[in-house]
Amino acid sequence: MKASKIILLMLLAVAISSAKNSEIKIKELYSPNYPIITFRVMIGTGSVNDPKGKEGLNALTILMLAQGGTKELTYKEIQEKLYPWAARISYQFDKEVSVIIGEVHRDHLEKFYKIFSDLILNPRFDEQDFKRNKDLLLNYIRATIRSGDDEELGKQALVWFIYEDHPYHSPEFGTVEGLNNITLEDVKNFYKKYFTQGNITFGIAGGYPKSLIQKIKKDFSKLPLGKPEPVKLPEPKKINGLEFLLIEKETRSTAISFGFPISINRSHKDFYALMVANSYFGEHRTFNGILMQKIRGQRGLNYGDYSYIEHFVQDGGSTFPVPNIPRRQQYFSVWIRPVENKNRHFVLRLAIRELEILVKNGLSEKDFESTREFLLNYSKLWVQTLNRRLGYMMDSDWYGIEYFIDKIQKELPKLTVEDVNNAIRKYLNFENIKIVAVTKDAQSYMQDLVSNKPSPISYVSPVSQSILEEDKIIQEYRLNAKPENFRIMSVDEIFKI
Repeated sequence: MKASKIILLMLLAVAISSAKNSEIKIKELYSPNYPIITFRVMIGTGSVNDPKGKEGLNALTILMLAQGGTKELTYKEIQEKLYPWAARISYQFDKEVSVIIGEVHRDHLEKFYKIFSDLILNPRFDEQDFKRNKDLLLNYIRATIRSGDDEELGKQALVWFIYEDHPYHSPEFGTVEGLNNITLEDVKNFYKKYFTQGNITFGIAGGYPKSLIQKIKKDFSKLPLGKPEPVKLPEPKKINGLEFLLIEKETRSTAISFGFPISINRSHKDFYALMVANSYFGEHRTFNGILMQKIRGQRGLNYGDYSYIEHFVQDGGSTFPVPNIPRRQQYFSVWIRPVENKNRHFVLRLAIRELEILVKNGLSEKDFESTREFLLNYSKLWVQTLNRRLGYMMDSDWYGIEYFIDKIQKELPKLTVEDVNNAIRKYLNFENIKIVAVTKDAQSYMQDLVSNKPSPISYVSPVSQSILEEDKIIQEYRLNAKPENFRIMSVDEIFKI
């Protein structure tokens, strides 16, 4: 065979392989008797893909699809059709992945699928929709994040602070200046670049007809082939000591969040040992965690205190995380829900002291056994609906692991208390932390922290003598806060650029 023919065949084989690898992936969760059909379309784009100076472009593009029109129907006409079907279309956007979600009763499946698929394949990109969705994001920053939700502001600012000079630095919802710089043409170009077959996973769950799968494959084959290269992620900047970001705001209480990057995610074996440690320390919205017991349960200083070993967003009114916010790099964080300003110094001391105790002492055998048992049972509740199960299946595929809930059931029974305590010492620390507080009189708070001024507290109701004795230690606990490690910002400055 001539060399030219060999080369041609090789090129053809590469082209076929490339095309095959870039075809749309479909994740199925078939349940024939389940009447609600769920679609989850995961797109491999997030705020890491926002061009510099146009932060929020990914979010705005997703909104233009999920809350826009199709070439045949306006946004208003779509809403009028969905309402009598009790159907919904929602969305999520994060650092690396965005999702468009649809739910409908199977009685209306055919008509709903036509609309849902057209929103993604044949978007209207209407100028009025563009203005409405841009205003929605801008108002979220100005009215919700800055003005109405100190807790969310603190949590979002912590991620922003941890990932300075990093692709994760840009908030997933964008910045004020970034959003104002975006044009409708930018949205159209972003859509063309990233909405390709290889960049999309289509998830479907429920009692759908099997013929629908072939229709999805045929319809989505209209998208161009290919998959953009993932954004390279450098290691986050090292944290030197306690670094503070104080956000000045006229408020009667202080919302505190603190944390640091960790080098593992769900794909790493040590993640499951760290899950047990985290559940013991601060499982979200349960009294299983030490932080909750110490700050709220024993002292009644606020509503809740939790910790996390990966990015966490609560799913509506549940206590569970939303699926489909996977990240290659994760971080440990503590969320201290607002405390009275007079107690802000004491509570920060208490939380970091508890972290030091955890790192130095680890878990006892008894605490390890009870926490592992709790987590083995509690994690099963995360997938009570097909919608959530589908989301976790897609996340597991993204991380390249077996089904996450099954993996928890497999990995936790193999753990020993030494495994957990080794993971604590390896990945957690109490000395190099970024701390964000949304508070009044930030300068005064800084002075108290730097001077290590004692921070005694008083109680409205009587507490035990053992708590009062522990308080004497906590109020003097030394935080190595240096003045050069403080940054104070007005609330109006945050997420501006």
